[in-house]
Amino acid sequence: MTESAPKVAIVTGAARGLGAATALRLAEDGFAVAVLDLEEQATKPVVDQIVAAGGKAIGVGADVSNSAQVEAGVAKVAAELGPPTVLVNNAGITRDNLIFKMPESDWDLVMAVHLRGAFLMTKACQKHMVEAKWGRIVNLSSTSALGNRGQVNYSAAKAGMQGFTKTLAVELGKFGITANSIAPGLIESEMTHATAERLGETWETYEARRAKEIPVARVGQPADIAHAVSFFVSEGAGFVTGQVLYVAGGPKA
Repeated sequence: MTESAPKVAIVTGAARGLGAATALRLAEDGFAVAVLDLEEQATKPVVDQIVAAGGKAIGVGADVSNSAQVEAGVAKVAAELGPPTVLVNNAGITRDNLIFKMPESDWDLVMAVHLRGAFLMTKACQKHMVEAKWGRIVNLSSTSALGNRGQVNYSAAKAGMQGFTKTLAVELGKFGITANSIAPGLIESEMTHATAERLGETWETYEARRAKEIPVARVGQPADIAHAVSFFVSEGAGFVTGQVLYVAGGPKA
């Protein structure tokens, strides 16, 4: 990135969890950050934290599966912060069930948020990156891409994110744009706390049980993912593209 090029990042699903940690880390790295989530009001705590630390951030409310809202959201970022040259496609949901019990609506919704959302956000942002002749795209996959009982929709979406990433790397590399994917393992978040509750376990019991299965003997934290994002969007990672990094406390692929 040249000194005159904007350091503007968009992080989707950034009101909480992995997205919030990533937005905060990129702000520390010197990026102006658009904290994007379904409701703009939900982004305020993260935006306020960045601004209080001396950074620059705005909140953006948008449904990433809605093309009109995506276009409007990206246009707002370009107008208020500058053309976005970093995009982190983190927005995601789960609708877990075994395949014989899964309604079509739960399949469609998970695909819409993960895959359609990443497609629409990337399509809207890549033109700014092409103009800048520099860009970084990071897509959040998951170890569930390798298969996970009760998550046929989520697993398929997260595997799709990896193919999406590799194709972006092929198509956009000549414009100075890299595309990489991060596949987290078990990370402490609202989502995983909800999983423990659904299984009838306290978080502490669930965490201890699952940590025994992980070579580094602990559950991951959102900061672990944010650190990996920070590497992929750095100037020094310009020769790294089309990769899937499993951040899972052990070998997963």
